[in-house]
Amino acid sequence: MATTLPTLKTPTLLLRPFLDDDIELVFQGLSNPQVIHYYGVHYKSLAETKAQMRWFKELEANGTGAWWAIFDAEGEVFYGGIGLNNLSKVHKKAEIGFWLLPSFWGRGIVLEAANLVCKYGFNHACLHRIEAFVESANENCKNLMNKLDFKHEGTMQECEIKNEKYISLEIYAKIY
Repeated sequence: MATTLPTLKTPTLLLRPFLDDDIELVFQGLSNPQVIHYYGVHYKSLAETKAQMRWFKELEANGTGAWWAIFDAEGEVFYGGIGLNNLSKVHKKAEIGFWLLPSFWGRGIVLEAANLVCKYGFNHACLHRIEAFVESANENCKNLMNKLDFKHEGTMQECEIKNEKYISLEIYAKIY
């Protein structure tokens, strides 16, 4: 997968664009029941996961987003994925999304990675607004939004069906 996305770094993290060879890492995350509990996508096989890999390419090719694989600073330990999607150049906004393998939860990895991605969105993608839609029951993610200085804008009551039940989504946003 050829990419024009930059690699983003902090002293402890390396975020690089997803590569075709990452399919097993993506499957490891997006087939894990703990990861997909509040995540909108899941896969039951490597073959199904190819759809996710195509989606990463299409986002970049269409200019509608960018996703990175999250690694330790040396690029050896894979943690998860993070990115921007539903990017609108007209409205200068995008939606942030992320997932992390459970063995790395609670270590501040997503907080650090999300700060980096927000900086990229505001400074390089010329965004004015980054939004997040969080299931109302996902307390950890709502706490993270607060730590990232995203403002809670409201709740869309029973706006989607998941596992044959209505769920509500909290709307958060950060303005540049």
